[in-house]
Amino acid sequence: MKHTESSSRKGDFAEYYAVTWLWDNGYEVFKNAGCSGPVDIIAMDKKGEIILIDVKTSRKMFNPDNPETVRYKNSKVRTEQQIKLGVKLLSFDPVTRKLSFVNHRSATDEDNTNEKESDNIS
Repeated sequence: MKHTESSSRKGDFAEYYAVTWLWDNGYEVFKNAGCSGPVDIIAMDKKGEIILIDVKTSRKMFNPDNPETVRYKNSKVRTEQQIKLGVKLLSFDPVTRKLSFVNHRSATDEDNTNEKESDNIS
């Protein structure tokens, strides 16, 4: 069988890493049973607090100033529905396999690129 790198396969890969990372950090984890929607994962911490999560995979971006330099970036923009629901974005870097929550300054300011560094899972 030929290995494919479709966006849905990359997304599945990121979500499986996210589930494991969340378990390792003490969360109970529930995956979305469907393929679409504003939430990929529902996580609950030990205090019973619920977190709605959308996992985003970084994409390969080429530097126009130096074509040999490649960096990874992800779409860190929540939809209006996700903002209303309080969904948090969890960024996955497919090269380092590192996960980090995206910190949004406010519900109306979705361009914040500050991230909380998180433990790498291997």
